Amino acid sequence: MSWANAYVGTPYADLGRSKLGCDCWGLARLVYEQELGITLPSYLGDYVSAEERAEIDGLIGDAEHTGPWRPSPQIMPFDLLVFRRGRLRSHIGIALSARHMLHMDGEDQARIVRLAEPRWQTRYCGAYRHVKRGVNAQ
Repeated sequence: MSWANAYVGTPYADLGRSKLGCDCWGLARLVYEQELGITLPSYLGDYVSAEERAEIDGLIGDAEHTGPWRPSPQIMPFDLLVFRRGRLRSHIGIALSARHMLHMDGEDQARIVRLAEPRWQTRYCGAYRHVKRGVNAQ
């Protein structure tokens, strides 16, 4: 979890994509680039390309997983965890382990939370791993 501590306290900023402020996708993008060397699409609102939309829809949408994300059979560090807000898949966190995740807490800041909390258990949709990490990657 030591790598995650560097992101705790990062402020929330809608469509933010840097350590100065980010939303949940911005946090995932920042972590993947800085910790894994994988550049995720920026996915910035109205400026989204068709390729970016397909990649994101394959992760948080109910679309078929044809992009670089695959369901992860067991939660491992750096898997993206997808959660529902209401009926829509619309929030992601980054797994630190099968028990904890780093996520952007609403309109506040990045935090580490326990996945066993009822708030997350009832909204959990699944874990997904980027193909550049491999489905069997630790």
